[in-house]
Amino acid sequence: MNKIISTDKAPKAIGPYSQAYLCGNTLYCSGQIAINPITNEFIGGSIEEQTNLVLNNIKGLLEAAGFSYSDVVKTTCFLADMNDFAVFNELYKQAFISNPARSCVAAKDLPKKALVEIEVIAVK
Repeated sequence: MNKIISTDKAPKAIGPYSQAYLCGNTLYCSGQIAINPITNEFIGGSIEEQTNLVLNNIKGLLEAAGFSYSDVVKTTCFLADMNDFAVFNELYKQAFISNPARSCVAAKDLPKKALVEIEVIAVK
């Protein structure tokens, strides 16, 4: 069973992609940046503010598909500046207590000049 996941608890897709895609028992979530799901506006702000909103958006996607953070098996994290890694990592570890596999890289430019973007894969 394949199913596009759509929820108002995460930002609307702003291009030709879905918020998340459920394929059998595996959920693939598109990368999330700090966009307020109510206003669909980028919030900007500090690495803390952006990371917290990104994590909240991911939670909304997971819950819309019947998943939780404990089901996440892989994350890919993009930071605009690796000097933000320590702060980002503290917030990240509070959400991903199951310690999924992770890649974390510096990206020259992220959409909307975001400081952080995270995508996840979850399995039930």
